[in-house]
Amino acid sequence: MTDEQTDEKMEAIQAVVDRVSSWQDGATEGTVEGELRDGFGEAGVEVSDEDLQKLADAIQGEHGAVSAQEVLSA
Repeated sequence: MTDEQTDEKMEAIQAVVDRVSSWQDGATEGTVEGELRDGFGEAGVEVSDEDLQKLADAIQGEHGAVSAQEVLSA
């Protein structure tokens, strides 16, 4: 995968995370995970179950802006 493809994938992941974060405040973790999975599917982006869980946990814990890159690189 080239750097450009990696950047595009991260941009797509961040767009989904932003969308889910903006209206999922207070939602159950299962709901957040489902919405992330649906969003990634719509965007055509593959994300491992482990990374999906990390992002869902971050959205639940932050209750605000979540940096997908920071979460996934931790």
